[in-house]
Amino acid sequence: MLSVRMAGLALMAAVSFGAARPASAQDASAGAKQFKIHCAVCHAAVAGRKGIGPSLFGVVGRPAGTLEGFHYTNANKTSGLTWDAATLDRYLKAPREVVPGTTMTFAGLKNDTQRADVIAYLATLK
Repeated sequence: MLSVRMAGLALMAAVSFGAARPASAQDASAGAKQFKIHCAVCHAAVAGRKGIGPSLFGVVGRPAGTLEGFHYTNANKTSGLTWDAATLDRYLKAPREVVPGTTMTFAGLKNDTQRADVIAYLATLK
């Protein structure tokens, strides 16, 4: 009887507070919020506007270090990376491990779901 009661309480909690999404789910609107928190201080989400970092408009599919008009480090220009979802995931988790010598000071976004959401948002910037 106790286990049935506990299961019922767990179900009510999941309904009340919203069950977590599977780690593979991507939510671009949640990613936009994460972008504002973690990225927007240095990066713009519109074409042609640069800040401390380059605009991330159109970043998905773009080779690293190639946005016209932005001064990149040699580390970025010679990385040979193209910003696809898998590469962005690795980079956003640990930028300095993926591109040693980058001047990006961001320590990384460790939460898998938040990273997936940010990448989904970046994919909408076209």
